Amino acid sequence: MKNTQITDVEAFACSVPLTAPVNMGLGQAVKREAVVVKVTTADGVIGYGEAHHIRGPAAMAALLNTTIRDLVLGMDALETVAVWERVYRNQLASHGAGTTAACALSGLDMALWDIRGKVFGLPLYRLLGGQQRAIPAYAGGIGLGYQPPDKLVDEVAECRAAGFRAVKLRIGDEASLDVARIRAVREAHGDELEIFTDANTRYSLDDARRVLPALRELNVGWLEEPFPPHAEDAYARVARWTDVPLAAGENHYLRFEFQRLINAGAVTVLQPDVSKSGGITEVMRIAALAATAHLTVNPHTSVTGLNMAAVIHVIASLPNAHFFEADIAKGNQLHDVLCSTPYVLDPAGTVTPLDGPGIGVEVDEDFLRAHPLTPGAAFVPWN
Repeated sequence: MKNTQITDVEAFACSVPLTAPVNMGLGQAVKREAVVVKVTTADGVIGYGEAHHIRGPAAMAALLNTTIRDLVLGMDALETVAVWERVYRNQLASHGAGTTAACALSGLDMALWDIRGKVFGLPLYRLLGGQQRAIPAYAGGIGLGYQPPDKLVDEVAECRAAGFRAVKLRIGDEASLDVARIRAVREAHGDELEIFTDANTRYSLDDARRVLPALRELNVGWLEEPFPPHAEDAYARVARWTDVPLAAGENHYLRFEFQRLINAGAVTVLQPDVSKSGGITEVMRIAALAATAHLTVNPHTSVTGLNMAAVIHVIASLPNAHFFEADIAKGNQLHDVLCSTPYVLDPAGTVTPLDGPGIGVEVDEDFLRAHPLTPGAAFVPWN
């Protein structure tokens, strides 16, 4: 057996421009930022993970390179639960489950699972008890944003030509404009296309009231994050108005927040992110909580190919997970160049987990070092 003692933790914060900026509820996306976590063992096994940057990549990397690193050096990389608990007890439990700490722990945990797979020579889905099953994918991520309806119809046509049979449209604009875009896509592409929507927390109750009848009429699969995560009363009120499923979870952290979300009873599609919600270890726990309430888990995906490949492994290991969100941002080098291919979309519009050891992707560290953080925000806000 290899010596799997953790000898180093290093976080890289990086930026790449988007060749095609996208308008959406968060503002105009002009670049992509990411924090990649590298964990090294005494015998030289290296694992990589992604910690969501939450618009503070420099702070995220600093936390990982100092406090988190100091907490876990010398621990056994294979003891993922023990490492998770040490970080939780000493950073999150004692100082609050802050989003930065939760995301940092997520990236660390993902890297440890990558190491575990490489040590045992098994892909992640095998370690998690999953199978190499076909998983339906939808076109999402930073794409399909605010634009004239005819342009959006054309972008959806590109997605369908690539093999996607489902898409997620960005809403959260003026209610009438949102409805016009959804209607145009439905009329152009027919009922065989699965349509989901994401308001990026930008709706008021009045916005939701105006849009919900059209979402039902146009057979939209879910309304994602109409409100911020703390607006539990608003979610509950909207759930009484409609039978359109409500989705949320990408901005909820750790199983404790998800337990409250489940108990509230309004959201029926949970969307934890393995780079935000506490890592692979914690998302498996969250999925188990959801299963006890007969709820679906359709994880949110983040920026790099590391996250996308990892979440496919997780979905393939869960009986209550169904859809994979593919980031279709044009020119996203953190998906297309940083990593080897994280997934392949087959003609049926599905993906399968990679069969290489661990997460199954190779990471180009030279690319990381050549793309340090650049000044300015990744999203230019509307106001």
